[in-house]
Amino acid sequence: MNKLVSASLIGGIFGLGIAVSGMINPAKVLNFFDVAGTWDPSLVFVMGGGLLVAFAGYRLVFGCRKAPVFEAAFTLPTKRAIDKELVGGAAVFGIGWGIAGFCPGGAIPALGLGYSATPIFLAAVIAGIVVARFARTRLAHPATA
Repeated sequence: MNKLVSASLIGGIFGLGIAVSGMINPAKVLNFFDVAGTWDPSLVFVMGGGLLVAFAGYRLVFGCRKAPVFEAAFTLPTKRAIDKELVGGAAVFGIGWGIAGFCPGGAIPALGLGYSATPIFLAAVIAGIVVARFARTRLAHPATA
């Protein structure tokens, strides 16, 4: 139960931060990407603040703890290579963010605002995940004829 409460509290704080920063507003995000037009640089400060907090948080947590509070060990990525999957995934993420004005982290809290595009975007994200997993499985284990 403590794990669920902790996850809910952390998710709520994240959602509040996304809402206060304006990242749930697709118009604000799209203006951030429109460098040649109506550029809104305010999200640079949001992203910079997030990086500073994450950097300090990781240093503090990994310096003080051998394991998370509710798990036996930290589960960190072991893969270090920059491969076509990483670059392709980053490109698809960036293109989708630039087209829709949403990223998944901003779209979930935006569900409460009633934008009609938000559920459509999240459905497309889920569909993309399903298609990518299916394609990855098929490529890793092609059917033999």
